[in-house]
Formats: sequence, C-alpha cells, structure tokens
Amino acid sequence: MEYMKASTPAPATELREESRWLTDEEQRIWRSYIHASTLLEDHMDRQLQRDAGLPHIYYGLLVQLSESPHRRLRMTELAMHAKITRSRLSHAVARLEKNGWVRREDCPSDKRGQFAVLTEQGQEVLQQAAPGHVAAVRNAVFERLTPEQQKSLGEIMEIVAEGLQPAEAGADLPWLR
Repeated sequence: MEYMKASTPAPATELREESRWLTDEEQRIWRSYIHASTLLEDHMDRQLQRDAGLPHIYYGLLVQLSESPHRRLRMTELAMHAKITRSRLSHAVARLEKNGWVRREDCPSDKRGQFAVLTEQGQEVLQQAAPGHVAAVRNAVFERLTPEQQKSLGEIMEIVAEGLQPAEAGADLPWLR
C-alpha cells in the first residue's frame, strides 16, 4: 500500500499506515478477556435479576447512591461513577423512581441540575440484594484466583482504566455525552 503525504487526508477506507496486528498470544489473551468479561457481566446480571429483580446496572446505581453523603448525588456525578451516558442514566433513574427506590430533587444552586436520592425503600432493596451479589462475585472471581492473581488483576485493571480516562476536558467519555 502506498502511503499518503501527511498534508493530504486519507479517505476513511484507506489506512494511513500499516496496521500492527495482534500476535497470536495477544489475540488469545484479548479473546479470553472478551469471553470472560461478557460471561461475567451476564452472570452478575442474571443473578441480580433472579434474586432481586433488578439489572446489574441498576444495582450499581443504588450502590453509588448508598455510599454517597446523604445517599444523594448530582445526576452528572452519578453518570460519571456508573460510566454511562446521561441519557441512559436518566432512563435508569426513571425506572428506579417508578419502583420507589430513587427520587429526583432539583439542585438549589443550579436550576438545570438534579440530584438522584436513594429512598428508604431503595436502601432496603440494596441491603437485601447485596449478600447474594457479593457471594456471586466471590464465587465467580475471587475464589478462582490466588491472592497473587487477585492483586495482579487489580493492578492490570487499574492501568487499563487509567489509560481509558484521559484528563483533558474534551475527552469522549460516556458521562460527557
């Protein structure tokens, strides 16, 4: 393939430079990661749906609220913690409100802002769901790994997450969409 001059933009269908493909070992690792993470998310979601009647994402929102001062967070902060778009968060909070587990409150200092607040009923749902969820996490992940593997997994995931959360203001992150 001929390389284009840097001053001439390449059409989307052409590569600017030759791709650096994954090695066989890198591909094996990547596919193992995708396979395991997909199965793990499905396992957690099914466990929570079965035992508590809520999807994993909703459980995570309830956890974030329960760990926040006064069990409340601004909607933008909650979206950031959950790593989801504001639109998806708004839909999820609407469903949680319908169940009586969360309520919205207007922000007194910002007329456009809102808080999501965990209700007593939501706290009870979370307390009932947590033991089964923790057992599922422990069984699916921690009981399968040695302490050294657990430590390595934590370090690896922190490095990957840091690389995917650029500090610059214009970053394309879900909660900014």
